[in-house]
Amino acid sequence: MCGIVGYVGDRAALDVVVQGLRRMEYRGYDSAGVALVADGALVVRRRAGKLGNLVAALEEEPTPASTTGIGHTRWATHGAPNDRNAHPHTDERGRVAVVHNGIIENFARLRAELEARGRTLSSDTDTEVVAHLLAEALPVSGGDLAEAMRAVCLRLEGAFTLVATVADDPDVVVGARRNSPLVVGRGDGENFLASDVSAFIAHTREAVELGQDQVVELRREGIAVTHFDGTPAAVRSYHVDWDASAAEKGGYAWFMQKEIAEQPRALADTLLGRVDESGRLSLDEMRLSDDELREIDKIVVIACGTAYHAGLVAKYAIEHWTRIPCEVELASEFRYRDPILDRQTLVVAVSQSGETMDLLMALRHAREQGSRVLAICNTNGSTIPRESDAVLYTHAGPEVAVASTKGFLTQLVACYLVALYLGQVRGTKWGDEVTAVVRDLAAMPEKVEKVLEAMEPVRELARSLVDARSVLFLGRHVGYPVALEGALKLKELAYIHAEGFAAGELKHGPIALIEDGLPVIVVAPSPRGRSLLHDKVVSNIQEVRARGARTIVIAEEGDEAVVPYADHLVRVPASPVLLQPLLTTVPLQEFACELAAAKGFDVDQPRNLAKSVTVE
Repeated sequence: MCGIVGYVGDRAALDVVVQGLRRMEYRGYDSAGVALVADGALVVRRRAGKLGNLVAALEEEPTPASTTGIGHTRWATHGAPNDRNAHPHTDERGRVAVVHNGIIENFARLRAELEARGRTLSSDTDTEVVAHLLAEALPVSGGDLAEAMRAVCLRLEGAFTLVATVADDPDVVVGARRNSPLVVGRGDGENFLASDVSAFIAHTREAVELGQDQVVELRREGIAVTHFDGTPAAVRSYHVDWDASAAEKGGYAWFMQKEIAEQPRALADTLLGRVDESGRLSLDEMRLSDDELREIDKIVVIACGTAYHAGLVAKYAIEHWTRIPCEVELASEFRYRDPILDRQTLVVAVSQSGETMDLLMALRHAREQGSRVLAICNTNGSTIPRESDAVLYTHAGPEVAVASTKGFLTQLVACYLVALYLGQVRGTKWGDEVTAVVRDLAAMPEKVEKVLEAMEPVRELARSLVDARSVLFLGRHVGYPVALEGALKLKELAYIHAEGFAAGELKHGPIALIEDGLPVIVVAPSPRGRSLLHDKVVSNIQEVRARGARTIVIAEEGDEAVVPYADHLVRVPASPVLLQPLLTTVPLQEFACELAAAKGFDVDQPRNLAKSVTVE
């Protein structure tokens, strides 16, 4: 959620900060603001609503020239989304400005202490408390903002990223993080801070990973990183391997359309370099030894939202290829039900951003119980991979639209690779069997491209259903998680009722929902690999159609048995059963995207949603 930008250098700070905020609009927000250091004073502008409101205010009341500034797009947690609660926040004297992501859990007690000392707070936010505490920690004139930040952070409880600047030191910006993302961009005579590298990628591709409970001081000439206790911290730099153009729409009306189209390349990139010269799978940063992996007797996949659906597919592959029992858990529920975990449990944490708070807390609980943790993630340097025993990075590139598309497909590929690797290490899959599956995976980018080339009828169908009030999705085996994902995409984007069901459960209740004209989308399994299941799904299609449903069937090429019962037929190339979700998901992405656009909704930034949920 929320976007943060900080800048120190020779450029016009306002331009850098606003451009950075614009690049992070995809994160979801309800207000925006900036603070600049100019002529020994802070200049603060903030407005509720979209970034355009702030830009209009800046045009009406121009700010003085400044080369140091911070900015923020806020997702309301404490206090309504209005001008008064928008960030940045300052102390009473307007000496210190602060922006903040996350939640400060002990803010009420700190606020009461400040008010008892005669301080007047003007907002309903937890953030303003920090501005007052920083001002108190600084001497009357001058002072070390980084030192003040360290002292204040030791008093705070919760998850937070803080970025601050001070009126009487015009060449410094200080940031701090605990359980919330913050990354440094290093330039020539300039440095950046942001929630996401996309904020500064137009200026530099050299980044520094900020660790847990660390403070960074930015000046033109360099950066200094310390722990909250003041001891120096080691700095790990990395190079961002995508450029600014990768975050632009590239001629598409929506980022989501662009990201759907990028899926063949993303799949190919995620597979790249995974096989060594001997033909064996070799996974990057797999810091768990073969002996440790052979000790595993249970696997638990933890994830949220779309990533959870990837985990449900992974369960089929893991159990089939490794013969290890596998559970799939919603991260938000995981640690609250007292799960049975031990050293022989491998917990697989799946996240696009690597900063999802529910998942991070579940991961930490697993590690406290002694379990080994493997992260599947798209964001290099993020918190979840850093706190895991091993990591498998997907290579989807930046995903700007809130609704995940290429993130989901690359997570599926990563899950398949983990399952195959475990099978290889444990001897449940022979080398030639692993090679055969990898060869099938390598063919998937071309097959996804073929699906994308045939999507216009799906778009037309979506436009014809613009007035639909409800859509049901049915699937069996790996088609069931695909049905769940299709329903989630439609809910996220088109704001209509949509549900995914296991087709075998139809007669156990959901069939009561079927009425004349109701669209029902069915993901048909392959008649080759699961002929028994295929026959049962054909019967399910007949059942709903007999009750008046409008049947939309996704089936592989050559499947003629579904033709008499499909009002609309969507073909995908034939593929091995376990890999089918890589193909059958794509039409559902296109369907949801087009239906939302036809209804006039913001496809990239659905209401009430944020790209990365960094609070529990």
